[in-house]
Amino acid sequence: MIALVLPGVYAPQDDTELLAEALHEEAPPPGARVLDVGTGSGALALEAARRGAEVTAVDVSRRAVWTARLNAWLTRLPVRIRRGNLFAPARDRTYDLILANPPYVPAPDAGRGPHGRARAWDAGRDGRLLLDRICRDAPALLRPGGVLLIVHSALSGSDRTLELLRAAGLKASVIRRRWIAFGPVLRAREDWLRRSGLLAPAEDREELVVIRAERPC
Repeated sequence: MIALVLPGVYAPQDDTELLAEALHEEAPPPGARVLDVGTGSGALALEAARRGAEVTAVDVSRRAVWTARLNAWLTRLPVRIRRGNLFAPARDRTYDLILANPPYVPAPDAGRGPHGRARAWDAGRDGRLLLDRICRDAPALLRPGGVLLIVHSALSGSDRTLELLRAAGLKASVIRRRWIAFGPVLRAREDWLRRSGLLAPAEDREELVVIRAERPC
């Protein structure tokens, strides 16, 4: 999917693949404006650019921004890449499609926010540190008929995501689901997740979901 991932940058995994499948199904036409927030390595932004979309990619991590720029250069694909917090660098326009693969793993409260590499996955005790902000801010950046595609773990509350997006006036539904084995992060905090009631005693896999939300024309 991509050529390069610098140390400390989130490498494409099952959630990236699942969102890429939804992107291909959505099939934005050439010239469509696409925003990829939390771009990481730039994998999804490059997939959209391959389809001829006009792509803006944003990440808060300097290393991620440089990784995405290097991958855009290596693949010779035009992507506008900006460093910033979620939508802050991208509020100068509206979009036909917004892609979001934010941090969503519930994390014990350590008295401070995520830092270092953990910013790519840690998302507060309920996993919604950025999800709620995306649900709140993304609708205003969608053109009429525009679509938000967001992937996250069911541990972070897919019903809550649907509720917030529908309250914002979007038509929202789960369009893809995939069960995967626990990765290193979930395995490391499995006991805490069970004590917190986020994992059932016999649950040994994680469900990923892709939610599609459309702004009515």
